[in-house]
Amino acid sequence: MHLRVPRPRPRSLAGQLFAMQAVLIAVVVVGYALFTYLNDRGQAEEAAGRQASAVSLAIADSPSVAEAIRTPDPTARLQPYAVRVMEDTDVDFVTIMDPQGIRWTHPDPKQIGHRFQGHIERAQRGQTFTETYTGTLGPSVRAVTPIVDDGRIVGLVSAGIKVEEISKRAQEQLTALSGVAAGALLLGAVGTYVINARLRRHTHGMNADQLSRMHDYHQAALHAVREGLLMLDGQYRVALINDGGRELLGVHGDVIGASVADLGLPSQLTGALLASEPRVDEVHLAADRVLVVNTSPVSGGERRGTVVTLRDVTELQSLTGELNSERGFTQALRSQAHEAANRLHTVVSLIELGRAEEAVEFATAELELAQALTDQVVAAVSEPVLAALLLGKTAQANERGVELVVSQDSRLDDGLLPPSLPARDLVTILGNLVDNAVDAAQGAVPSRVTVAAYTEDAGRDGSELVLRVSDTGAGVDPAHADLVFQRGFSTKPAGEGGRGLGLALVRQAVRRHDGTLSVTEAEGGGARFEARLPLGAAAAPVTPAGRPGAGGAV
Repeated sequence: MHLRVPRPRPRSLAGQLFAMQAVLIAVVVVGYALFTYLNDRGQAEEAAGRQASAVSLAIADSPSVAEAIRTPDPTARLQPYAVRVMEDTDVDFVTIMDPQGIRWTHPDPKQIGHRFQGHIERAQRGQTFTETYTGTLGPSVRAVTPIVDDGRIVGLVSAGIKVEEISKRAQEQLTALSGVAAGALLLGAVGTYVINARLRRHTHGMNADQLSRMHDYHQAALHAVREGLLMLDGQYRVALINDGGRELLGVHGDVIGASVADLGLPSQLTGALLASEPRVDEVHLAADRVLVVNTSPVSGGERRGTVVTLRDVTELQSLTGELNSERGFTQALRSQAHEAANRLHTVVSLIELGRAEEAVEFATAELELAQALTDQVVAAVSEPVLAALLLGKTAQANERGVELVVSQDSRLDDGLLPPSLPARDLVTILGNLVDNAVDAAQGAVPSRVTVAAYTEDAGRDGSELVLRVSDTGAGVDPAHADLVFQRGFSTKPAGEGGRGLGLALVRQAVRRHDGTLSVTEAEGGGARFEARLPLGAAAAPVTPAGRPGAGGAV
C-alpha cells in the first residue's frame, strides 16, 4: 500500500506578489536603516571632532589660561578650570600641557605631570588638528590646539570625546531609526496585504500559470466559436469581439474601445445593443445577414457592461420563407382540390340526370380555364422556379379574393439567369413582394396584383433582371418610401412574431446582388415595387414584347 503525499498547492498570484513585496519592503527598510546607522555614526564622529576643536580653540584663546601658564604652578589654576569646562561643554577630557606635551591638567589627577599620549607635532608647529587616538581613557576623538602668547607657543590644549560615548549617541539614533523602520515595515506589510487581498478576489485565488492557461483557453474559445460574441463596457464601448462577431456584424479593423453607435450598424440593431434591459432571441438585420440577438447586462453592484451573442439565421430565415410559401401553396392546392371535387360532383350529377352533353361542356370549360392560366404563366415566365412560384401565389391570392395577373410584358426564358443569382434569392425577392402586395390589395375594389418579370439592357453593365409588382391597395406614403424597407415597419397590425421583416429581407437580398429596390405609386393608385438585379454581359436582354430597347409597363 502506497501512501500518497499530497502535493502542496501552488501559491496564488496574489500570495506570490505579497511574499515578494514583503521581502522587498523588508530589504529596503533594513538596508536603509543600516545605511543611515553607518552614515549617522560617521556624522557623529565628525560632530565630535568639531565640538572638540571648538572647545580646545576656546581654551587656547582664553587670557586666563595664558596668565595661569606664566605662574610658577600652572596646574593649581588650570585643573579646576579644565574640570569646569568639561562639565559645561559635555566633553570627556580637557588636557592642558606645556609645549613638550607634559600635562598640567587631566580628568585623572594621577596622570598630571606625565607625557600626553597622542600626536602633538602639528600643534607644536602652530596648527590645530583632530584625530582618533587611544589614550589613557581609551579610544577618543580629540583636537589639539597650540596656546600662543605674545607670538610664542607657551602650551598646548587637547579636548576630546570618547568613542564609546559617540557609539552611545549613534545607538540612541539607531534605536529611534529601528522604531521608524519597524513602523514602515509594518505599514508596508499591511498595505501590501490589503492590495493583494483585493487582487486575490479579482484573480479568484489563481496563480500565474492558471491565469496564463485561462488566457490561452479564452483566446482559443474566442477564435473557435462560430457564433458572434460581443462584450461592451459600462459606456457601451466594445471591450471584446471575436472573429464570428466581426464577420456577422460586418465590421473591420480595430474596433476595441469604439462606441457601438460608431460601428455603422443598422439603427434598430444599434438600439438593441444600447438597451439597458436584456433582449432575448430578437431578429435583426445586419449587412447581408439575418441575426438572432441576445443581450445580458453584467452587473456587480453597478452596471459593468453587456454581453451580446449573435447567431446567423440567414439561411434558416430563407428556408422558413420557402416553407411558408410551400405551406400556402399546399393550402391552395387543398382548396383547389376541394373545388375540383365540387366540379366533379357537378359533372357526375349532370350525367346522372341524363344531361351528358352539358356535363361535357362544363368539364371542358373548367379544363380550358385551368390550362389557360398555366399557359399564360409559363408562356410569360418559363424559368421553372419563378413559374412555379407565380402559379402557387396565384392560387393563394385567389383564395383570399385577390386576382394575381402576370403582365403581358413579362418575358423570362429558362436558362437565362446566371448561376450567381440563385433561385432561393429570387423566391425571397419575388415571393415577399407578391405577399406584401396581396396583403395590401385584399379588400380593395378591385383587388388585383400585377407581376412583371423581364430582362432589360443596362448599357455597359450588360443586362439586368427587372421584377415589378403592383397592387391596387392604399399605396405607400412618400414620406415612408425609405422606412418601408426597414425591419419592423408595417402599416398593418402586428401579428404573432411581428411584421415588417419581409420587405427588409427583400432589400437585403437585392443589395447582396448589387441591385436596386424602389417603391412608387402605381397607375390607378396602390404601390409599385421594382427590383433590378444586374445579370452581367452573359445574359441576352429580352425586352417586353421582344423589342430591343422597349421598356415594359405594367
